[in-house]
Amino acid sequence: MLRPLILLCLLVSSSYSYANSRQIEIDQAVETKHQTRINGQRVQYSALTGTQPVWDEQGEPVATLFYTYYRRTDVSDVGRRPLMISFNGGPGSASVWMHVAYTGPKVLNIDTEGYPVQPYGVTTNPYSVLDVADIVFVNPVNTGYSRVVPNSQGELLSREKQREMFFGVNADVSYLAEWINTFVTRHNRWTSPKFLIGESYGTTRVAGLALELQNRQWMYLNGVILVSPTDMGIDRQGPVKAANRLPYFAATAWYHGVLPADLQQRDLYELLPEVEDFTLNQYLPALAKGAFIEDAEKQRIAEQVARYSGLSLQSVLGSNLDIDTAFFWKDLLREQGKTVGRLDSRYLGIDKKEVGERPDYWAELTSWLHSFTPAINHYIRNDLNYVTDIKYNMFGPVHPWDRTNDNTGDNLRQAMAQNPYLQVLFQAGYYDGATNYFDAKYSMWQLDPSSKMRDRLHFAGYRSGHMMYLRYEDLKKSNDDLRNFIRAALPAEDQAARY
Repeated sequence: MLRPLILLCLLVSSSYSYANSRQIEIDQAVETKHQTRINGQRVQYSALTGTQPVWDEQGEPVATLFYTYYRRTDVSDVGRRPLMISFNGGPGSASVWMHVAYTGPKVLNIDTEGYPVQPYGVTTNPYSVLDVADIVFVNPVNTGYSRVVPNSQGELLSREKQREMFFGVNADVSYLAEWINTFVTRHNRWTSPKFLIGESYGTTRVAGLALELQNRQWMYLNGVILVSPTDMGIDRQGPVKAANRLPYFAATAWYHGVLPADLQQRDLYELLPEVEDFTLNQYLPALAKGAFIEDAEKQRIAEQVARYSGLSLQSVLGSNLDIDTAFFWKDLLREQGKTVGRLDSRYLGIDKKEVGERPDYWAELTSWLHSFTPAINHYIRNDLNYVTDIKYNMFGPVHPWDRTNDNTGDNLRQAMAQNPYLQVLFQAGYYDGATNYFDAKYSMWQLDPSSKMRDRLHFAGYRSGHMMYLRYEDLKKSNDDLRNFIRAALPAEDQAARY
């Protein structure tokens, strides 16, 4: 007689209740407690996951940004502890890539080279920089769970107004600076040393934020980290753009074993300086001559470019020495029936046809979405206890993006000039064909033409691609470089900010 009652109780206890409307909470957070081990040391921390509003000039919420804030809880003085504010790029990309693959306390369950494995999910990150800095991962409007929200009359901003407020180089920097001010105030972090880290388009974002925070929010930084940086408004078109690709071509060709034997037997770190020297001192001047280069010089340069790039002499001459990256990704392994990835050329793809000038798809991006998407959705709901029916936008609708008046690189230079404490670190993967490492070096060289701040500009390269940290060996190296940079950017107590 008891069995039907027991069954009824089981049915009732496993029932679910869902909200009728699919809308994100404007200002809400859930806190969870955790512990981990970083470089063998036990670390206790909390994770605050939620949303914080963006207000208009009248003080009414117009959007809300989703964030995850990791704070180490086994330290006594939070006011002296560094705070790192992390952004990804796109524009339109969620703050997922560095969150669960680079600096956070958890990383993807992937193989040692970064390829997907099942079961999907995350595991402990033994190299996270949470031991030396608290981290907040911020999702700009329309990325992750961040959304535009209706006003008190239930109306959304018009698309034109949204674009004006959120979807452009300078609009993005402006509202995010305001949001950061609120976050720092809410969490009592004004006295903390502060660092910004951005990846890809996120480097444009944090370069602009450095000056915006100083001049509009009166918030001064200790460091800016540029991971796989964009041009940040620094001009590198024409012959410079074409020439700067060659060191990346050489690295990729070396990785796939298609260089001449004498080059192939050398280590990558030994080979690249030679290619860089040729690029600056011979290839770039030859490209600058355009149609008026002498035939003999063009032939000599083409032969050397073919030797370093792994392409045929015919392909180099047929490109008039200016090799398009999409063509390189298609042509390098054409005889093997494979294409190479754009953001990470270690990844291989297969096309419908071997002929053509560009790959059918980006092999690396499909691989990354394969592992990242299920992992972040499961992790937020099951580990961080944040539950919503809103779709997590890996890539959100932010286009058309207003790219006019991009002076973010010069803004970063100005921020450095105004703030003697401010240090900058460039991190780049040698196999990244979208934001190649030699472009990153070039941007670093051009950032401060006066050379008065060159001792505060630092570069680190890795045997990986755009997300260098996916390769396990570089997960350790890149986090160690970042950890050392943070520590070195903290001035002594009696070290004044003065020239």
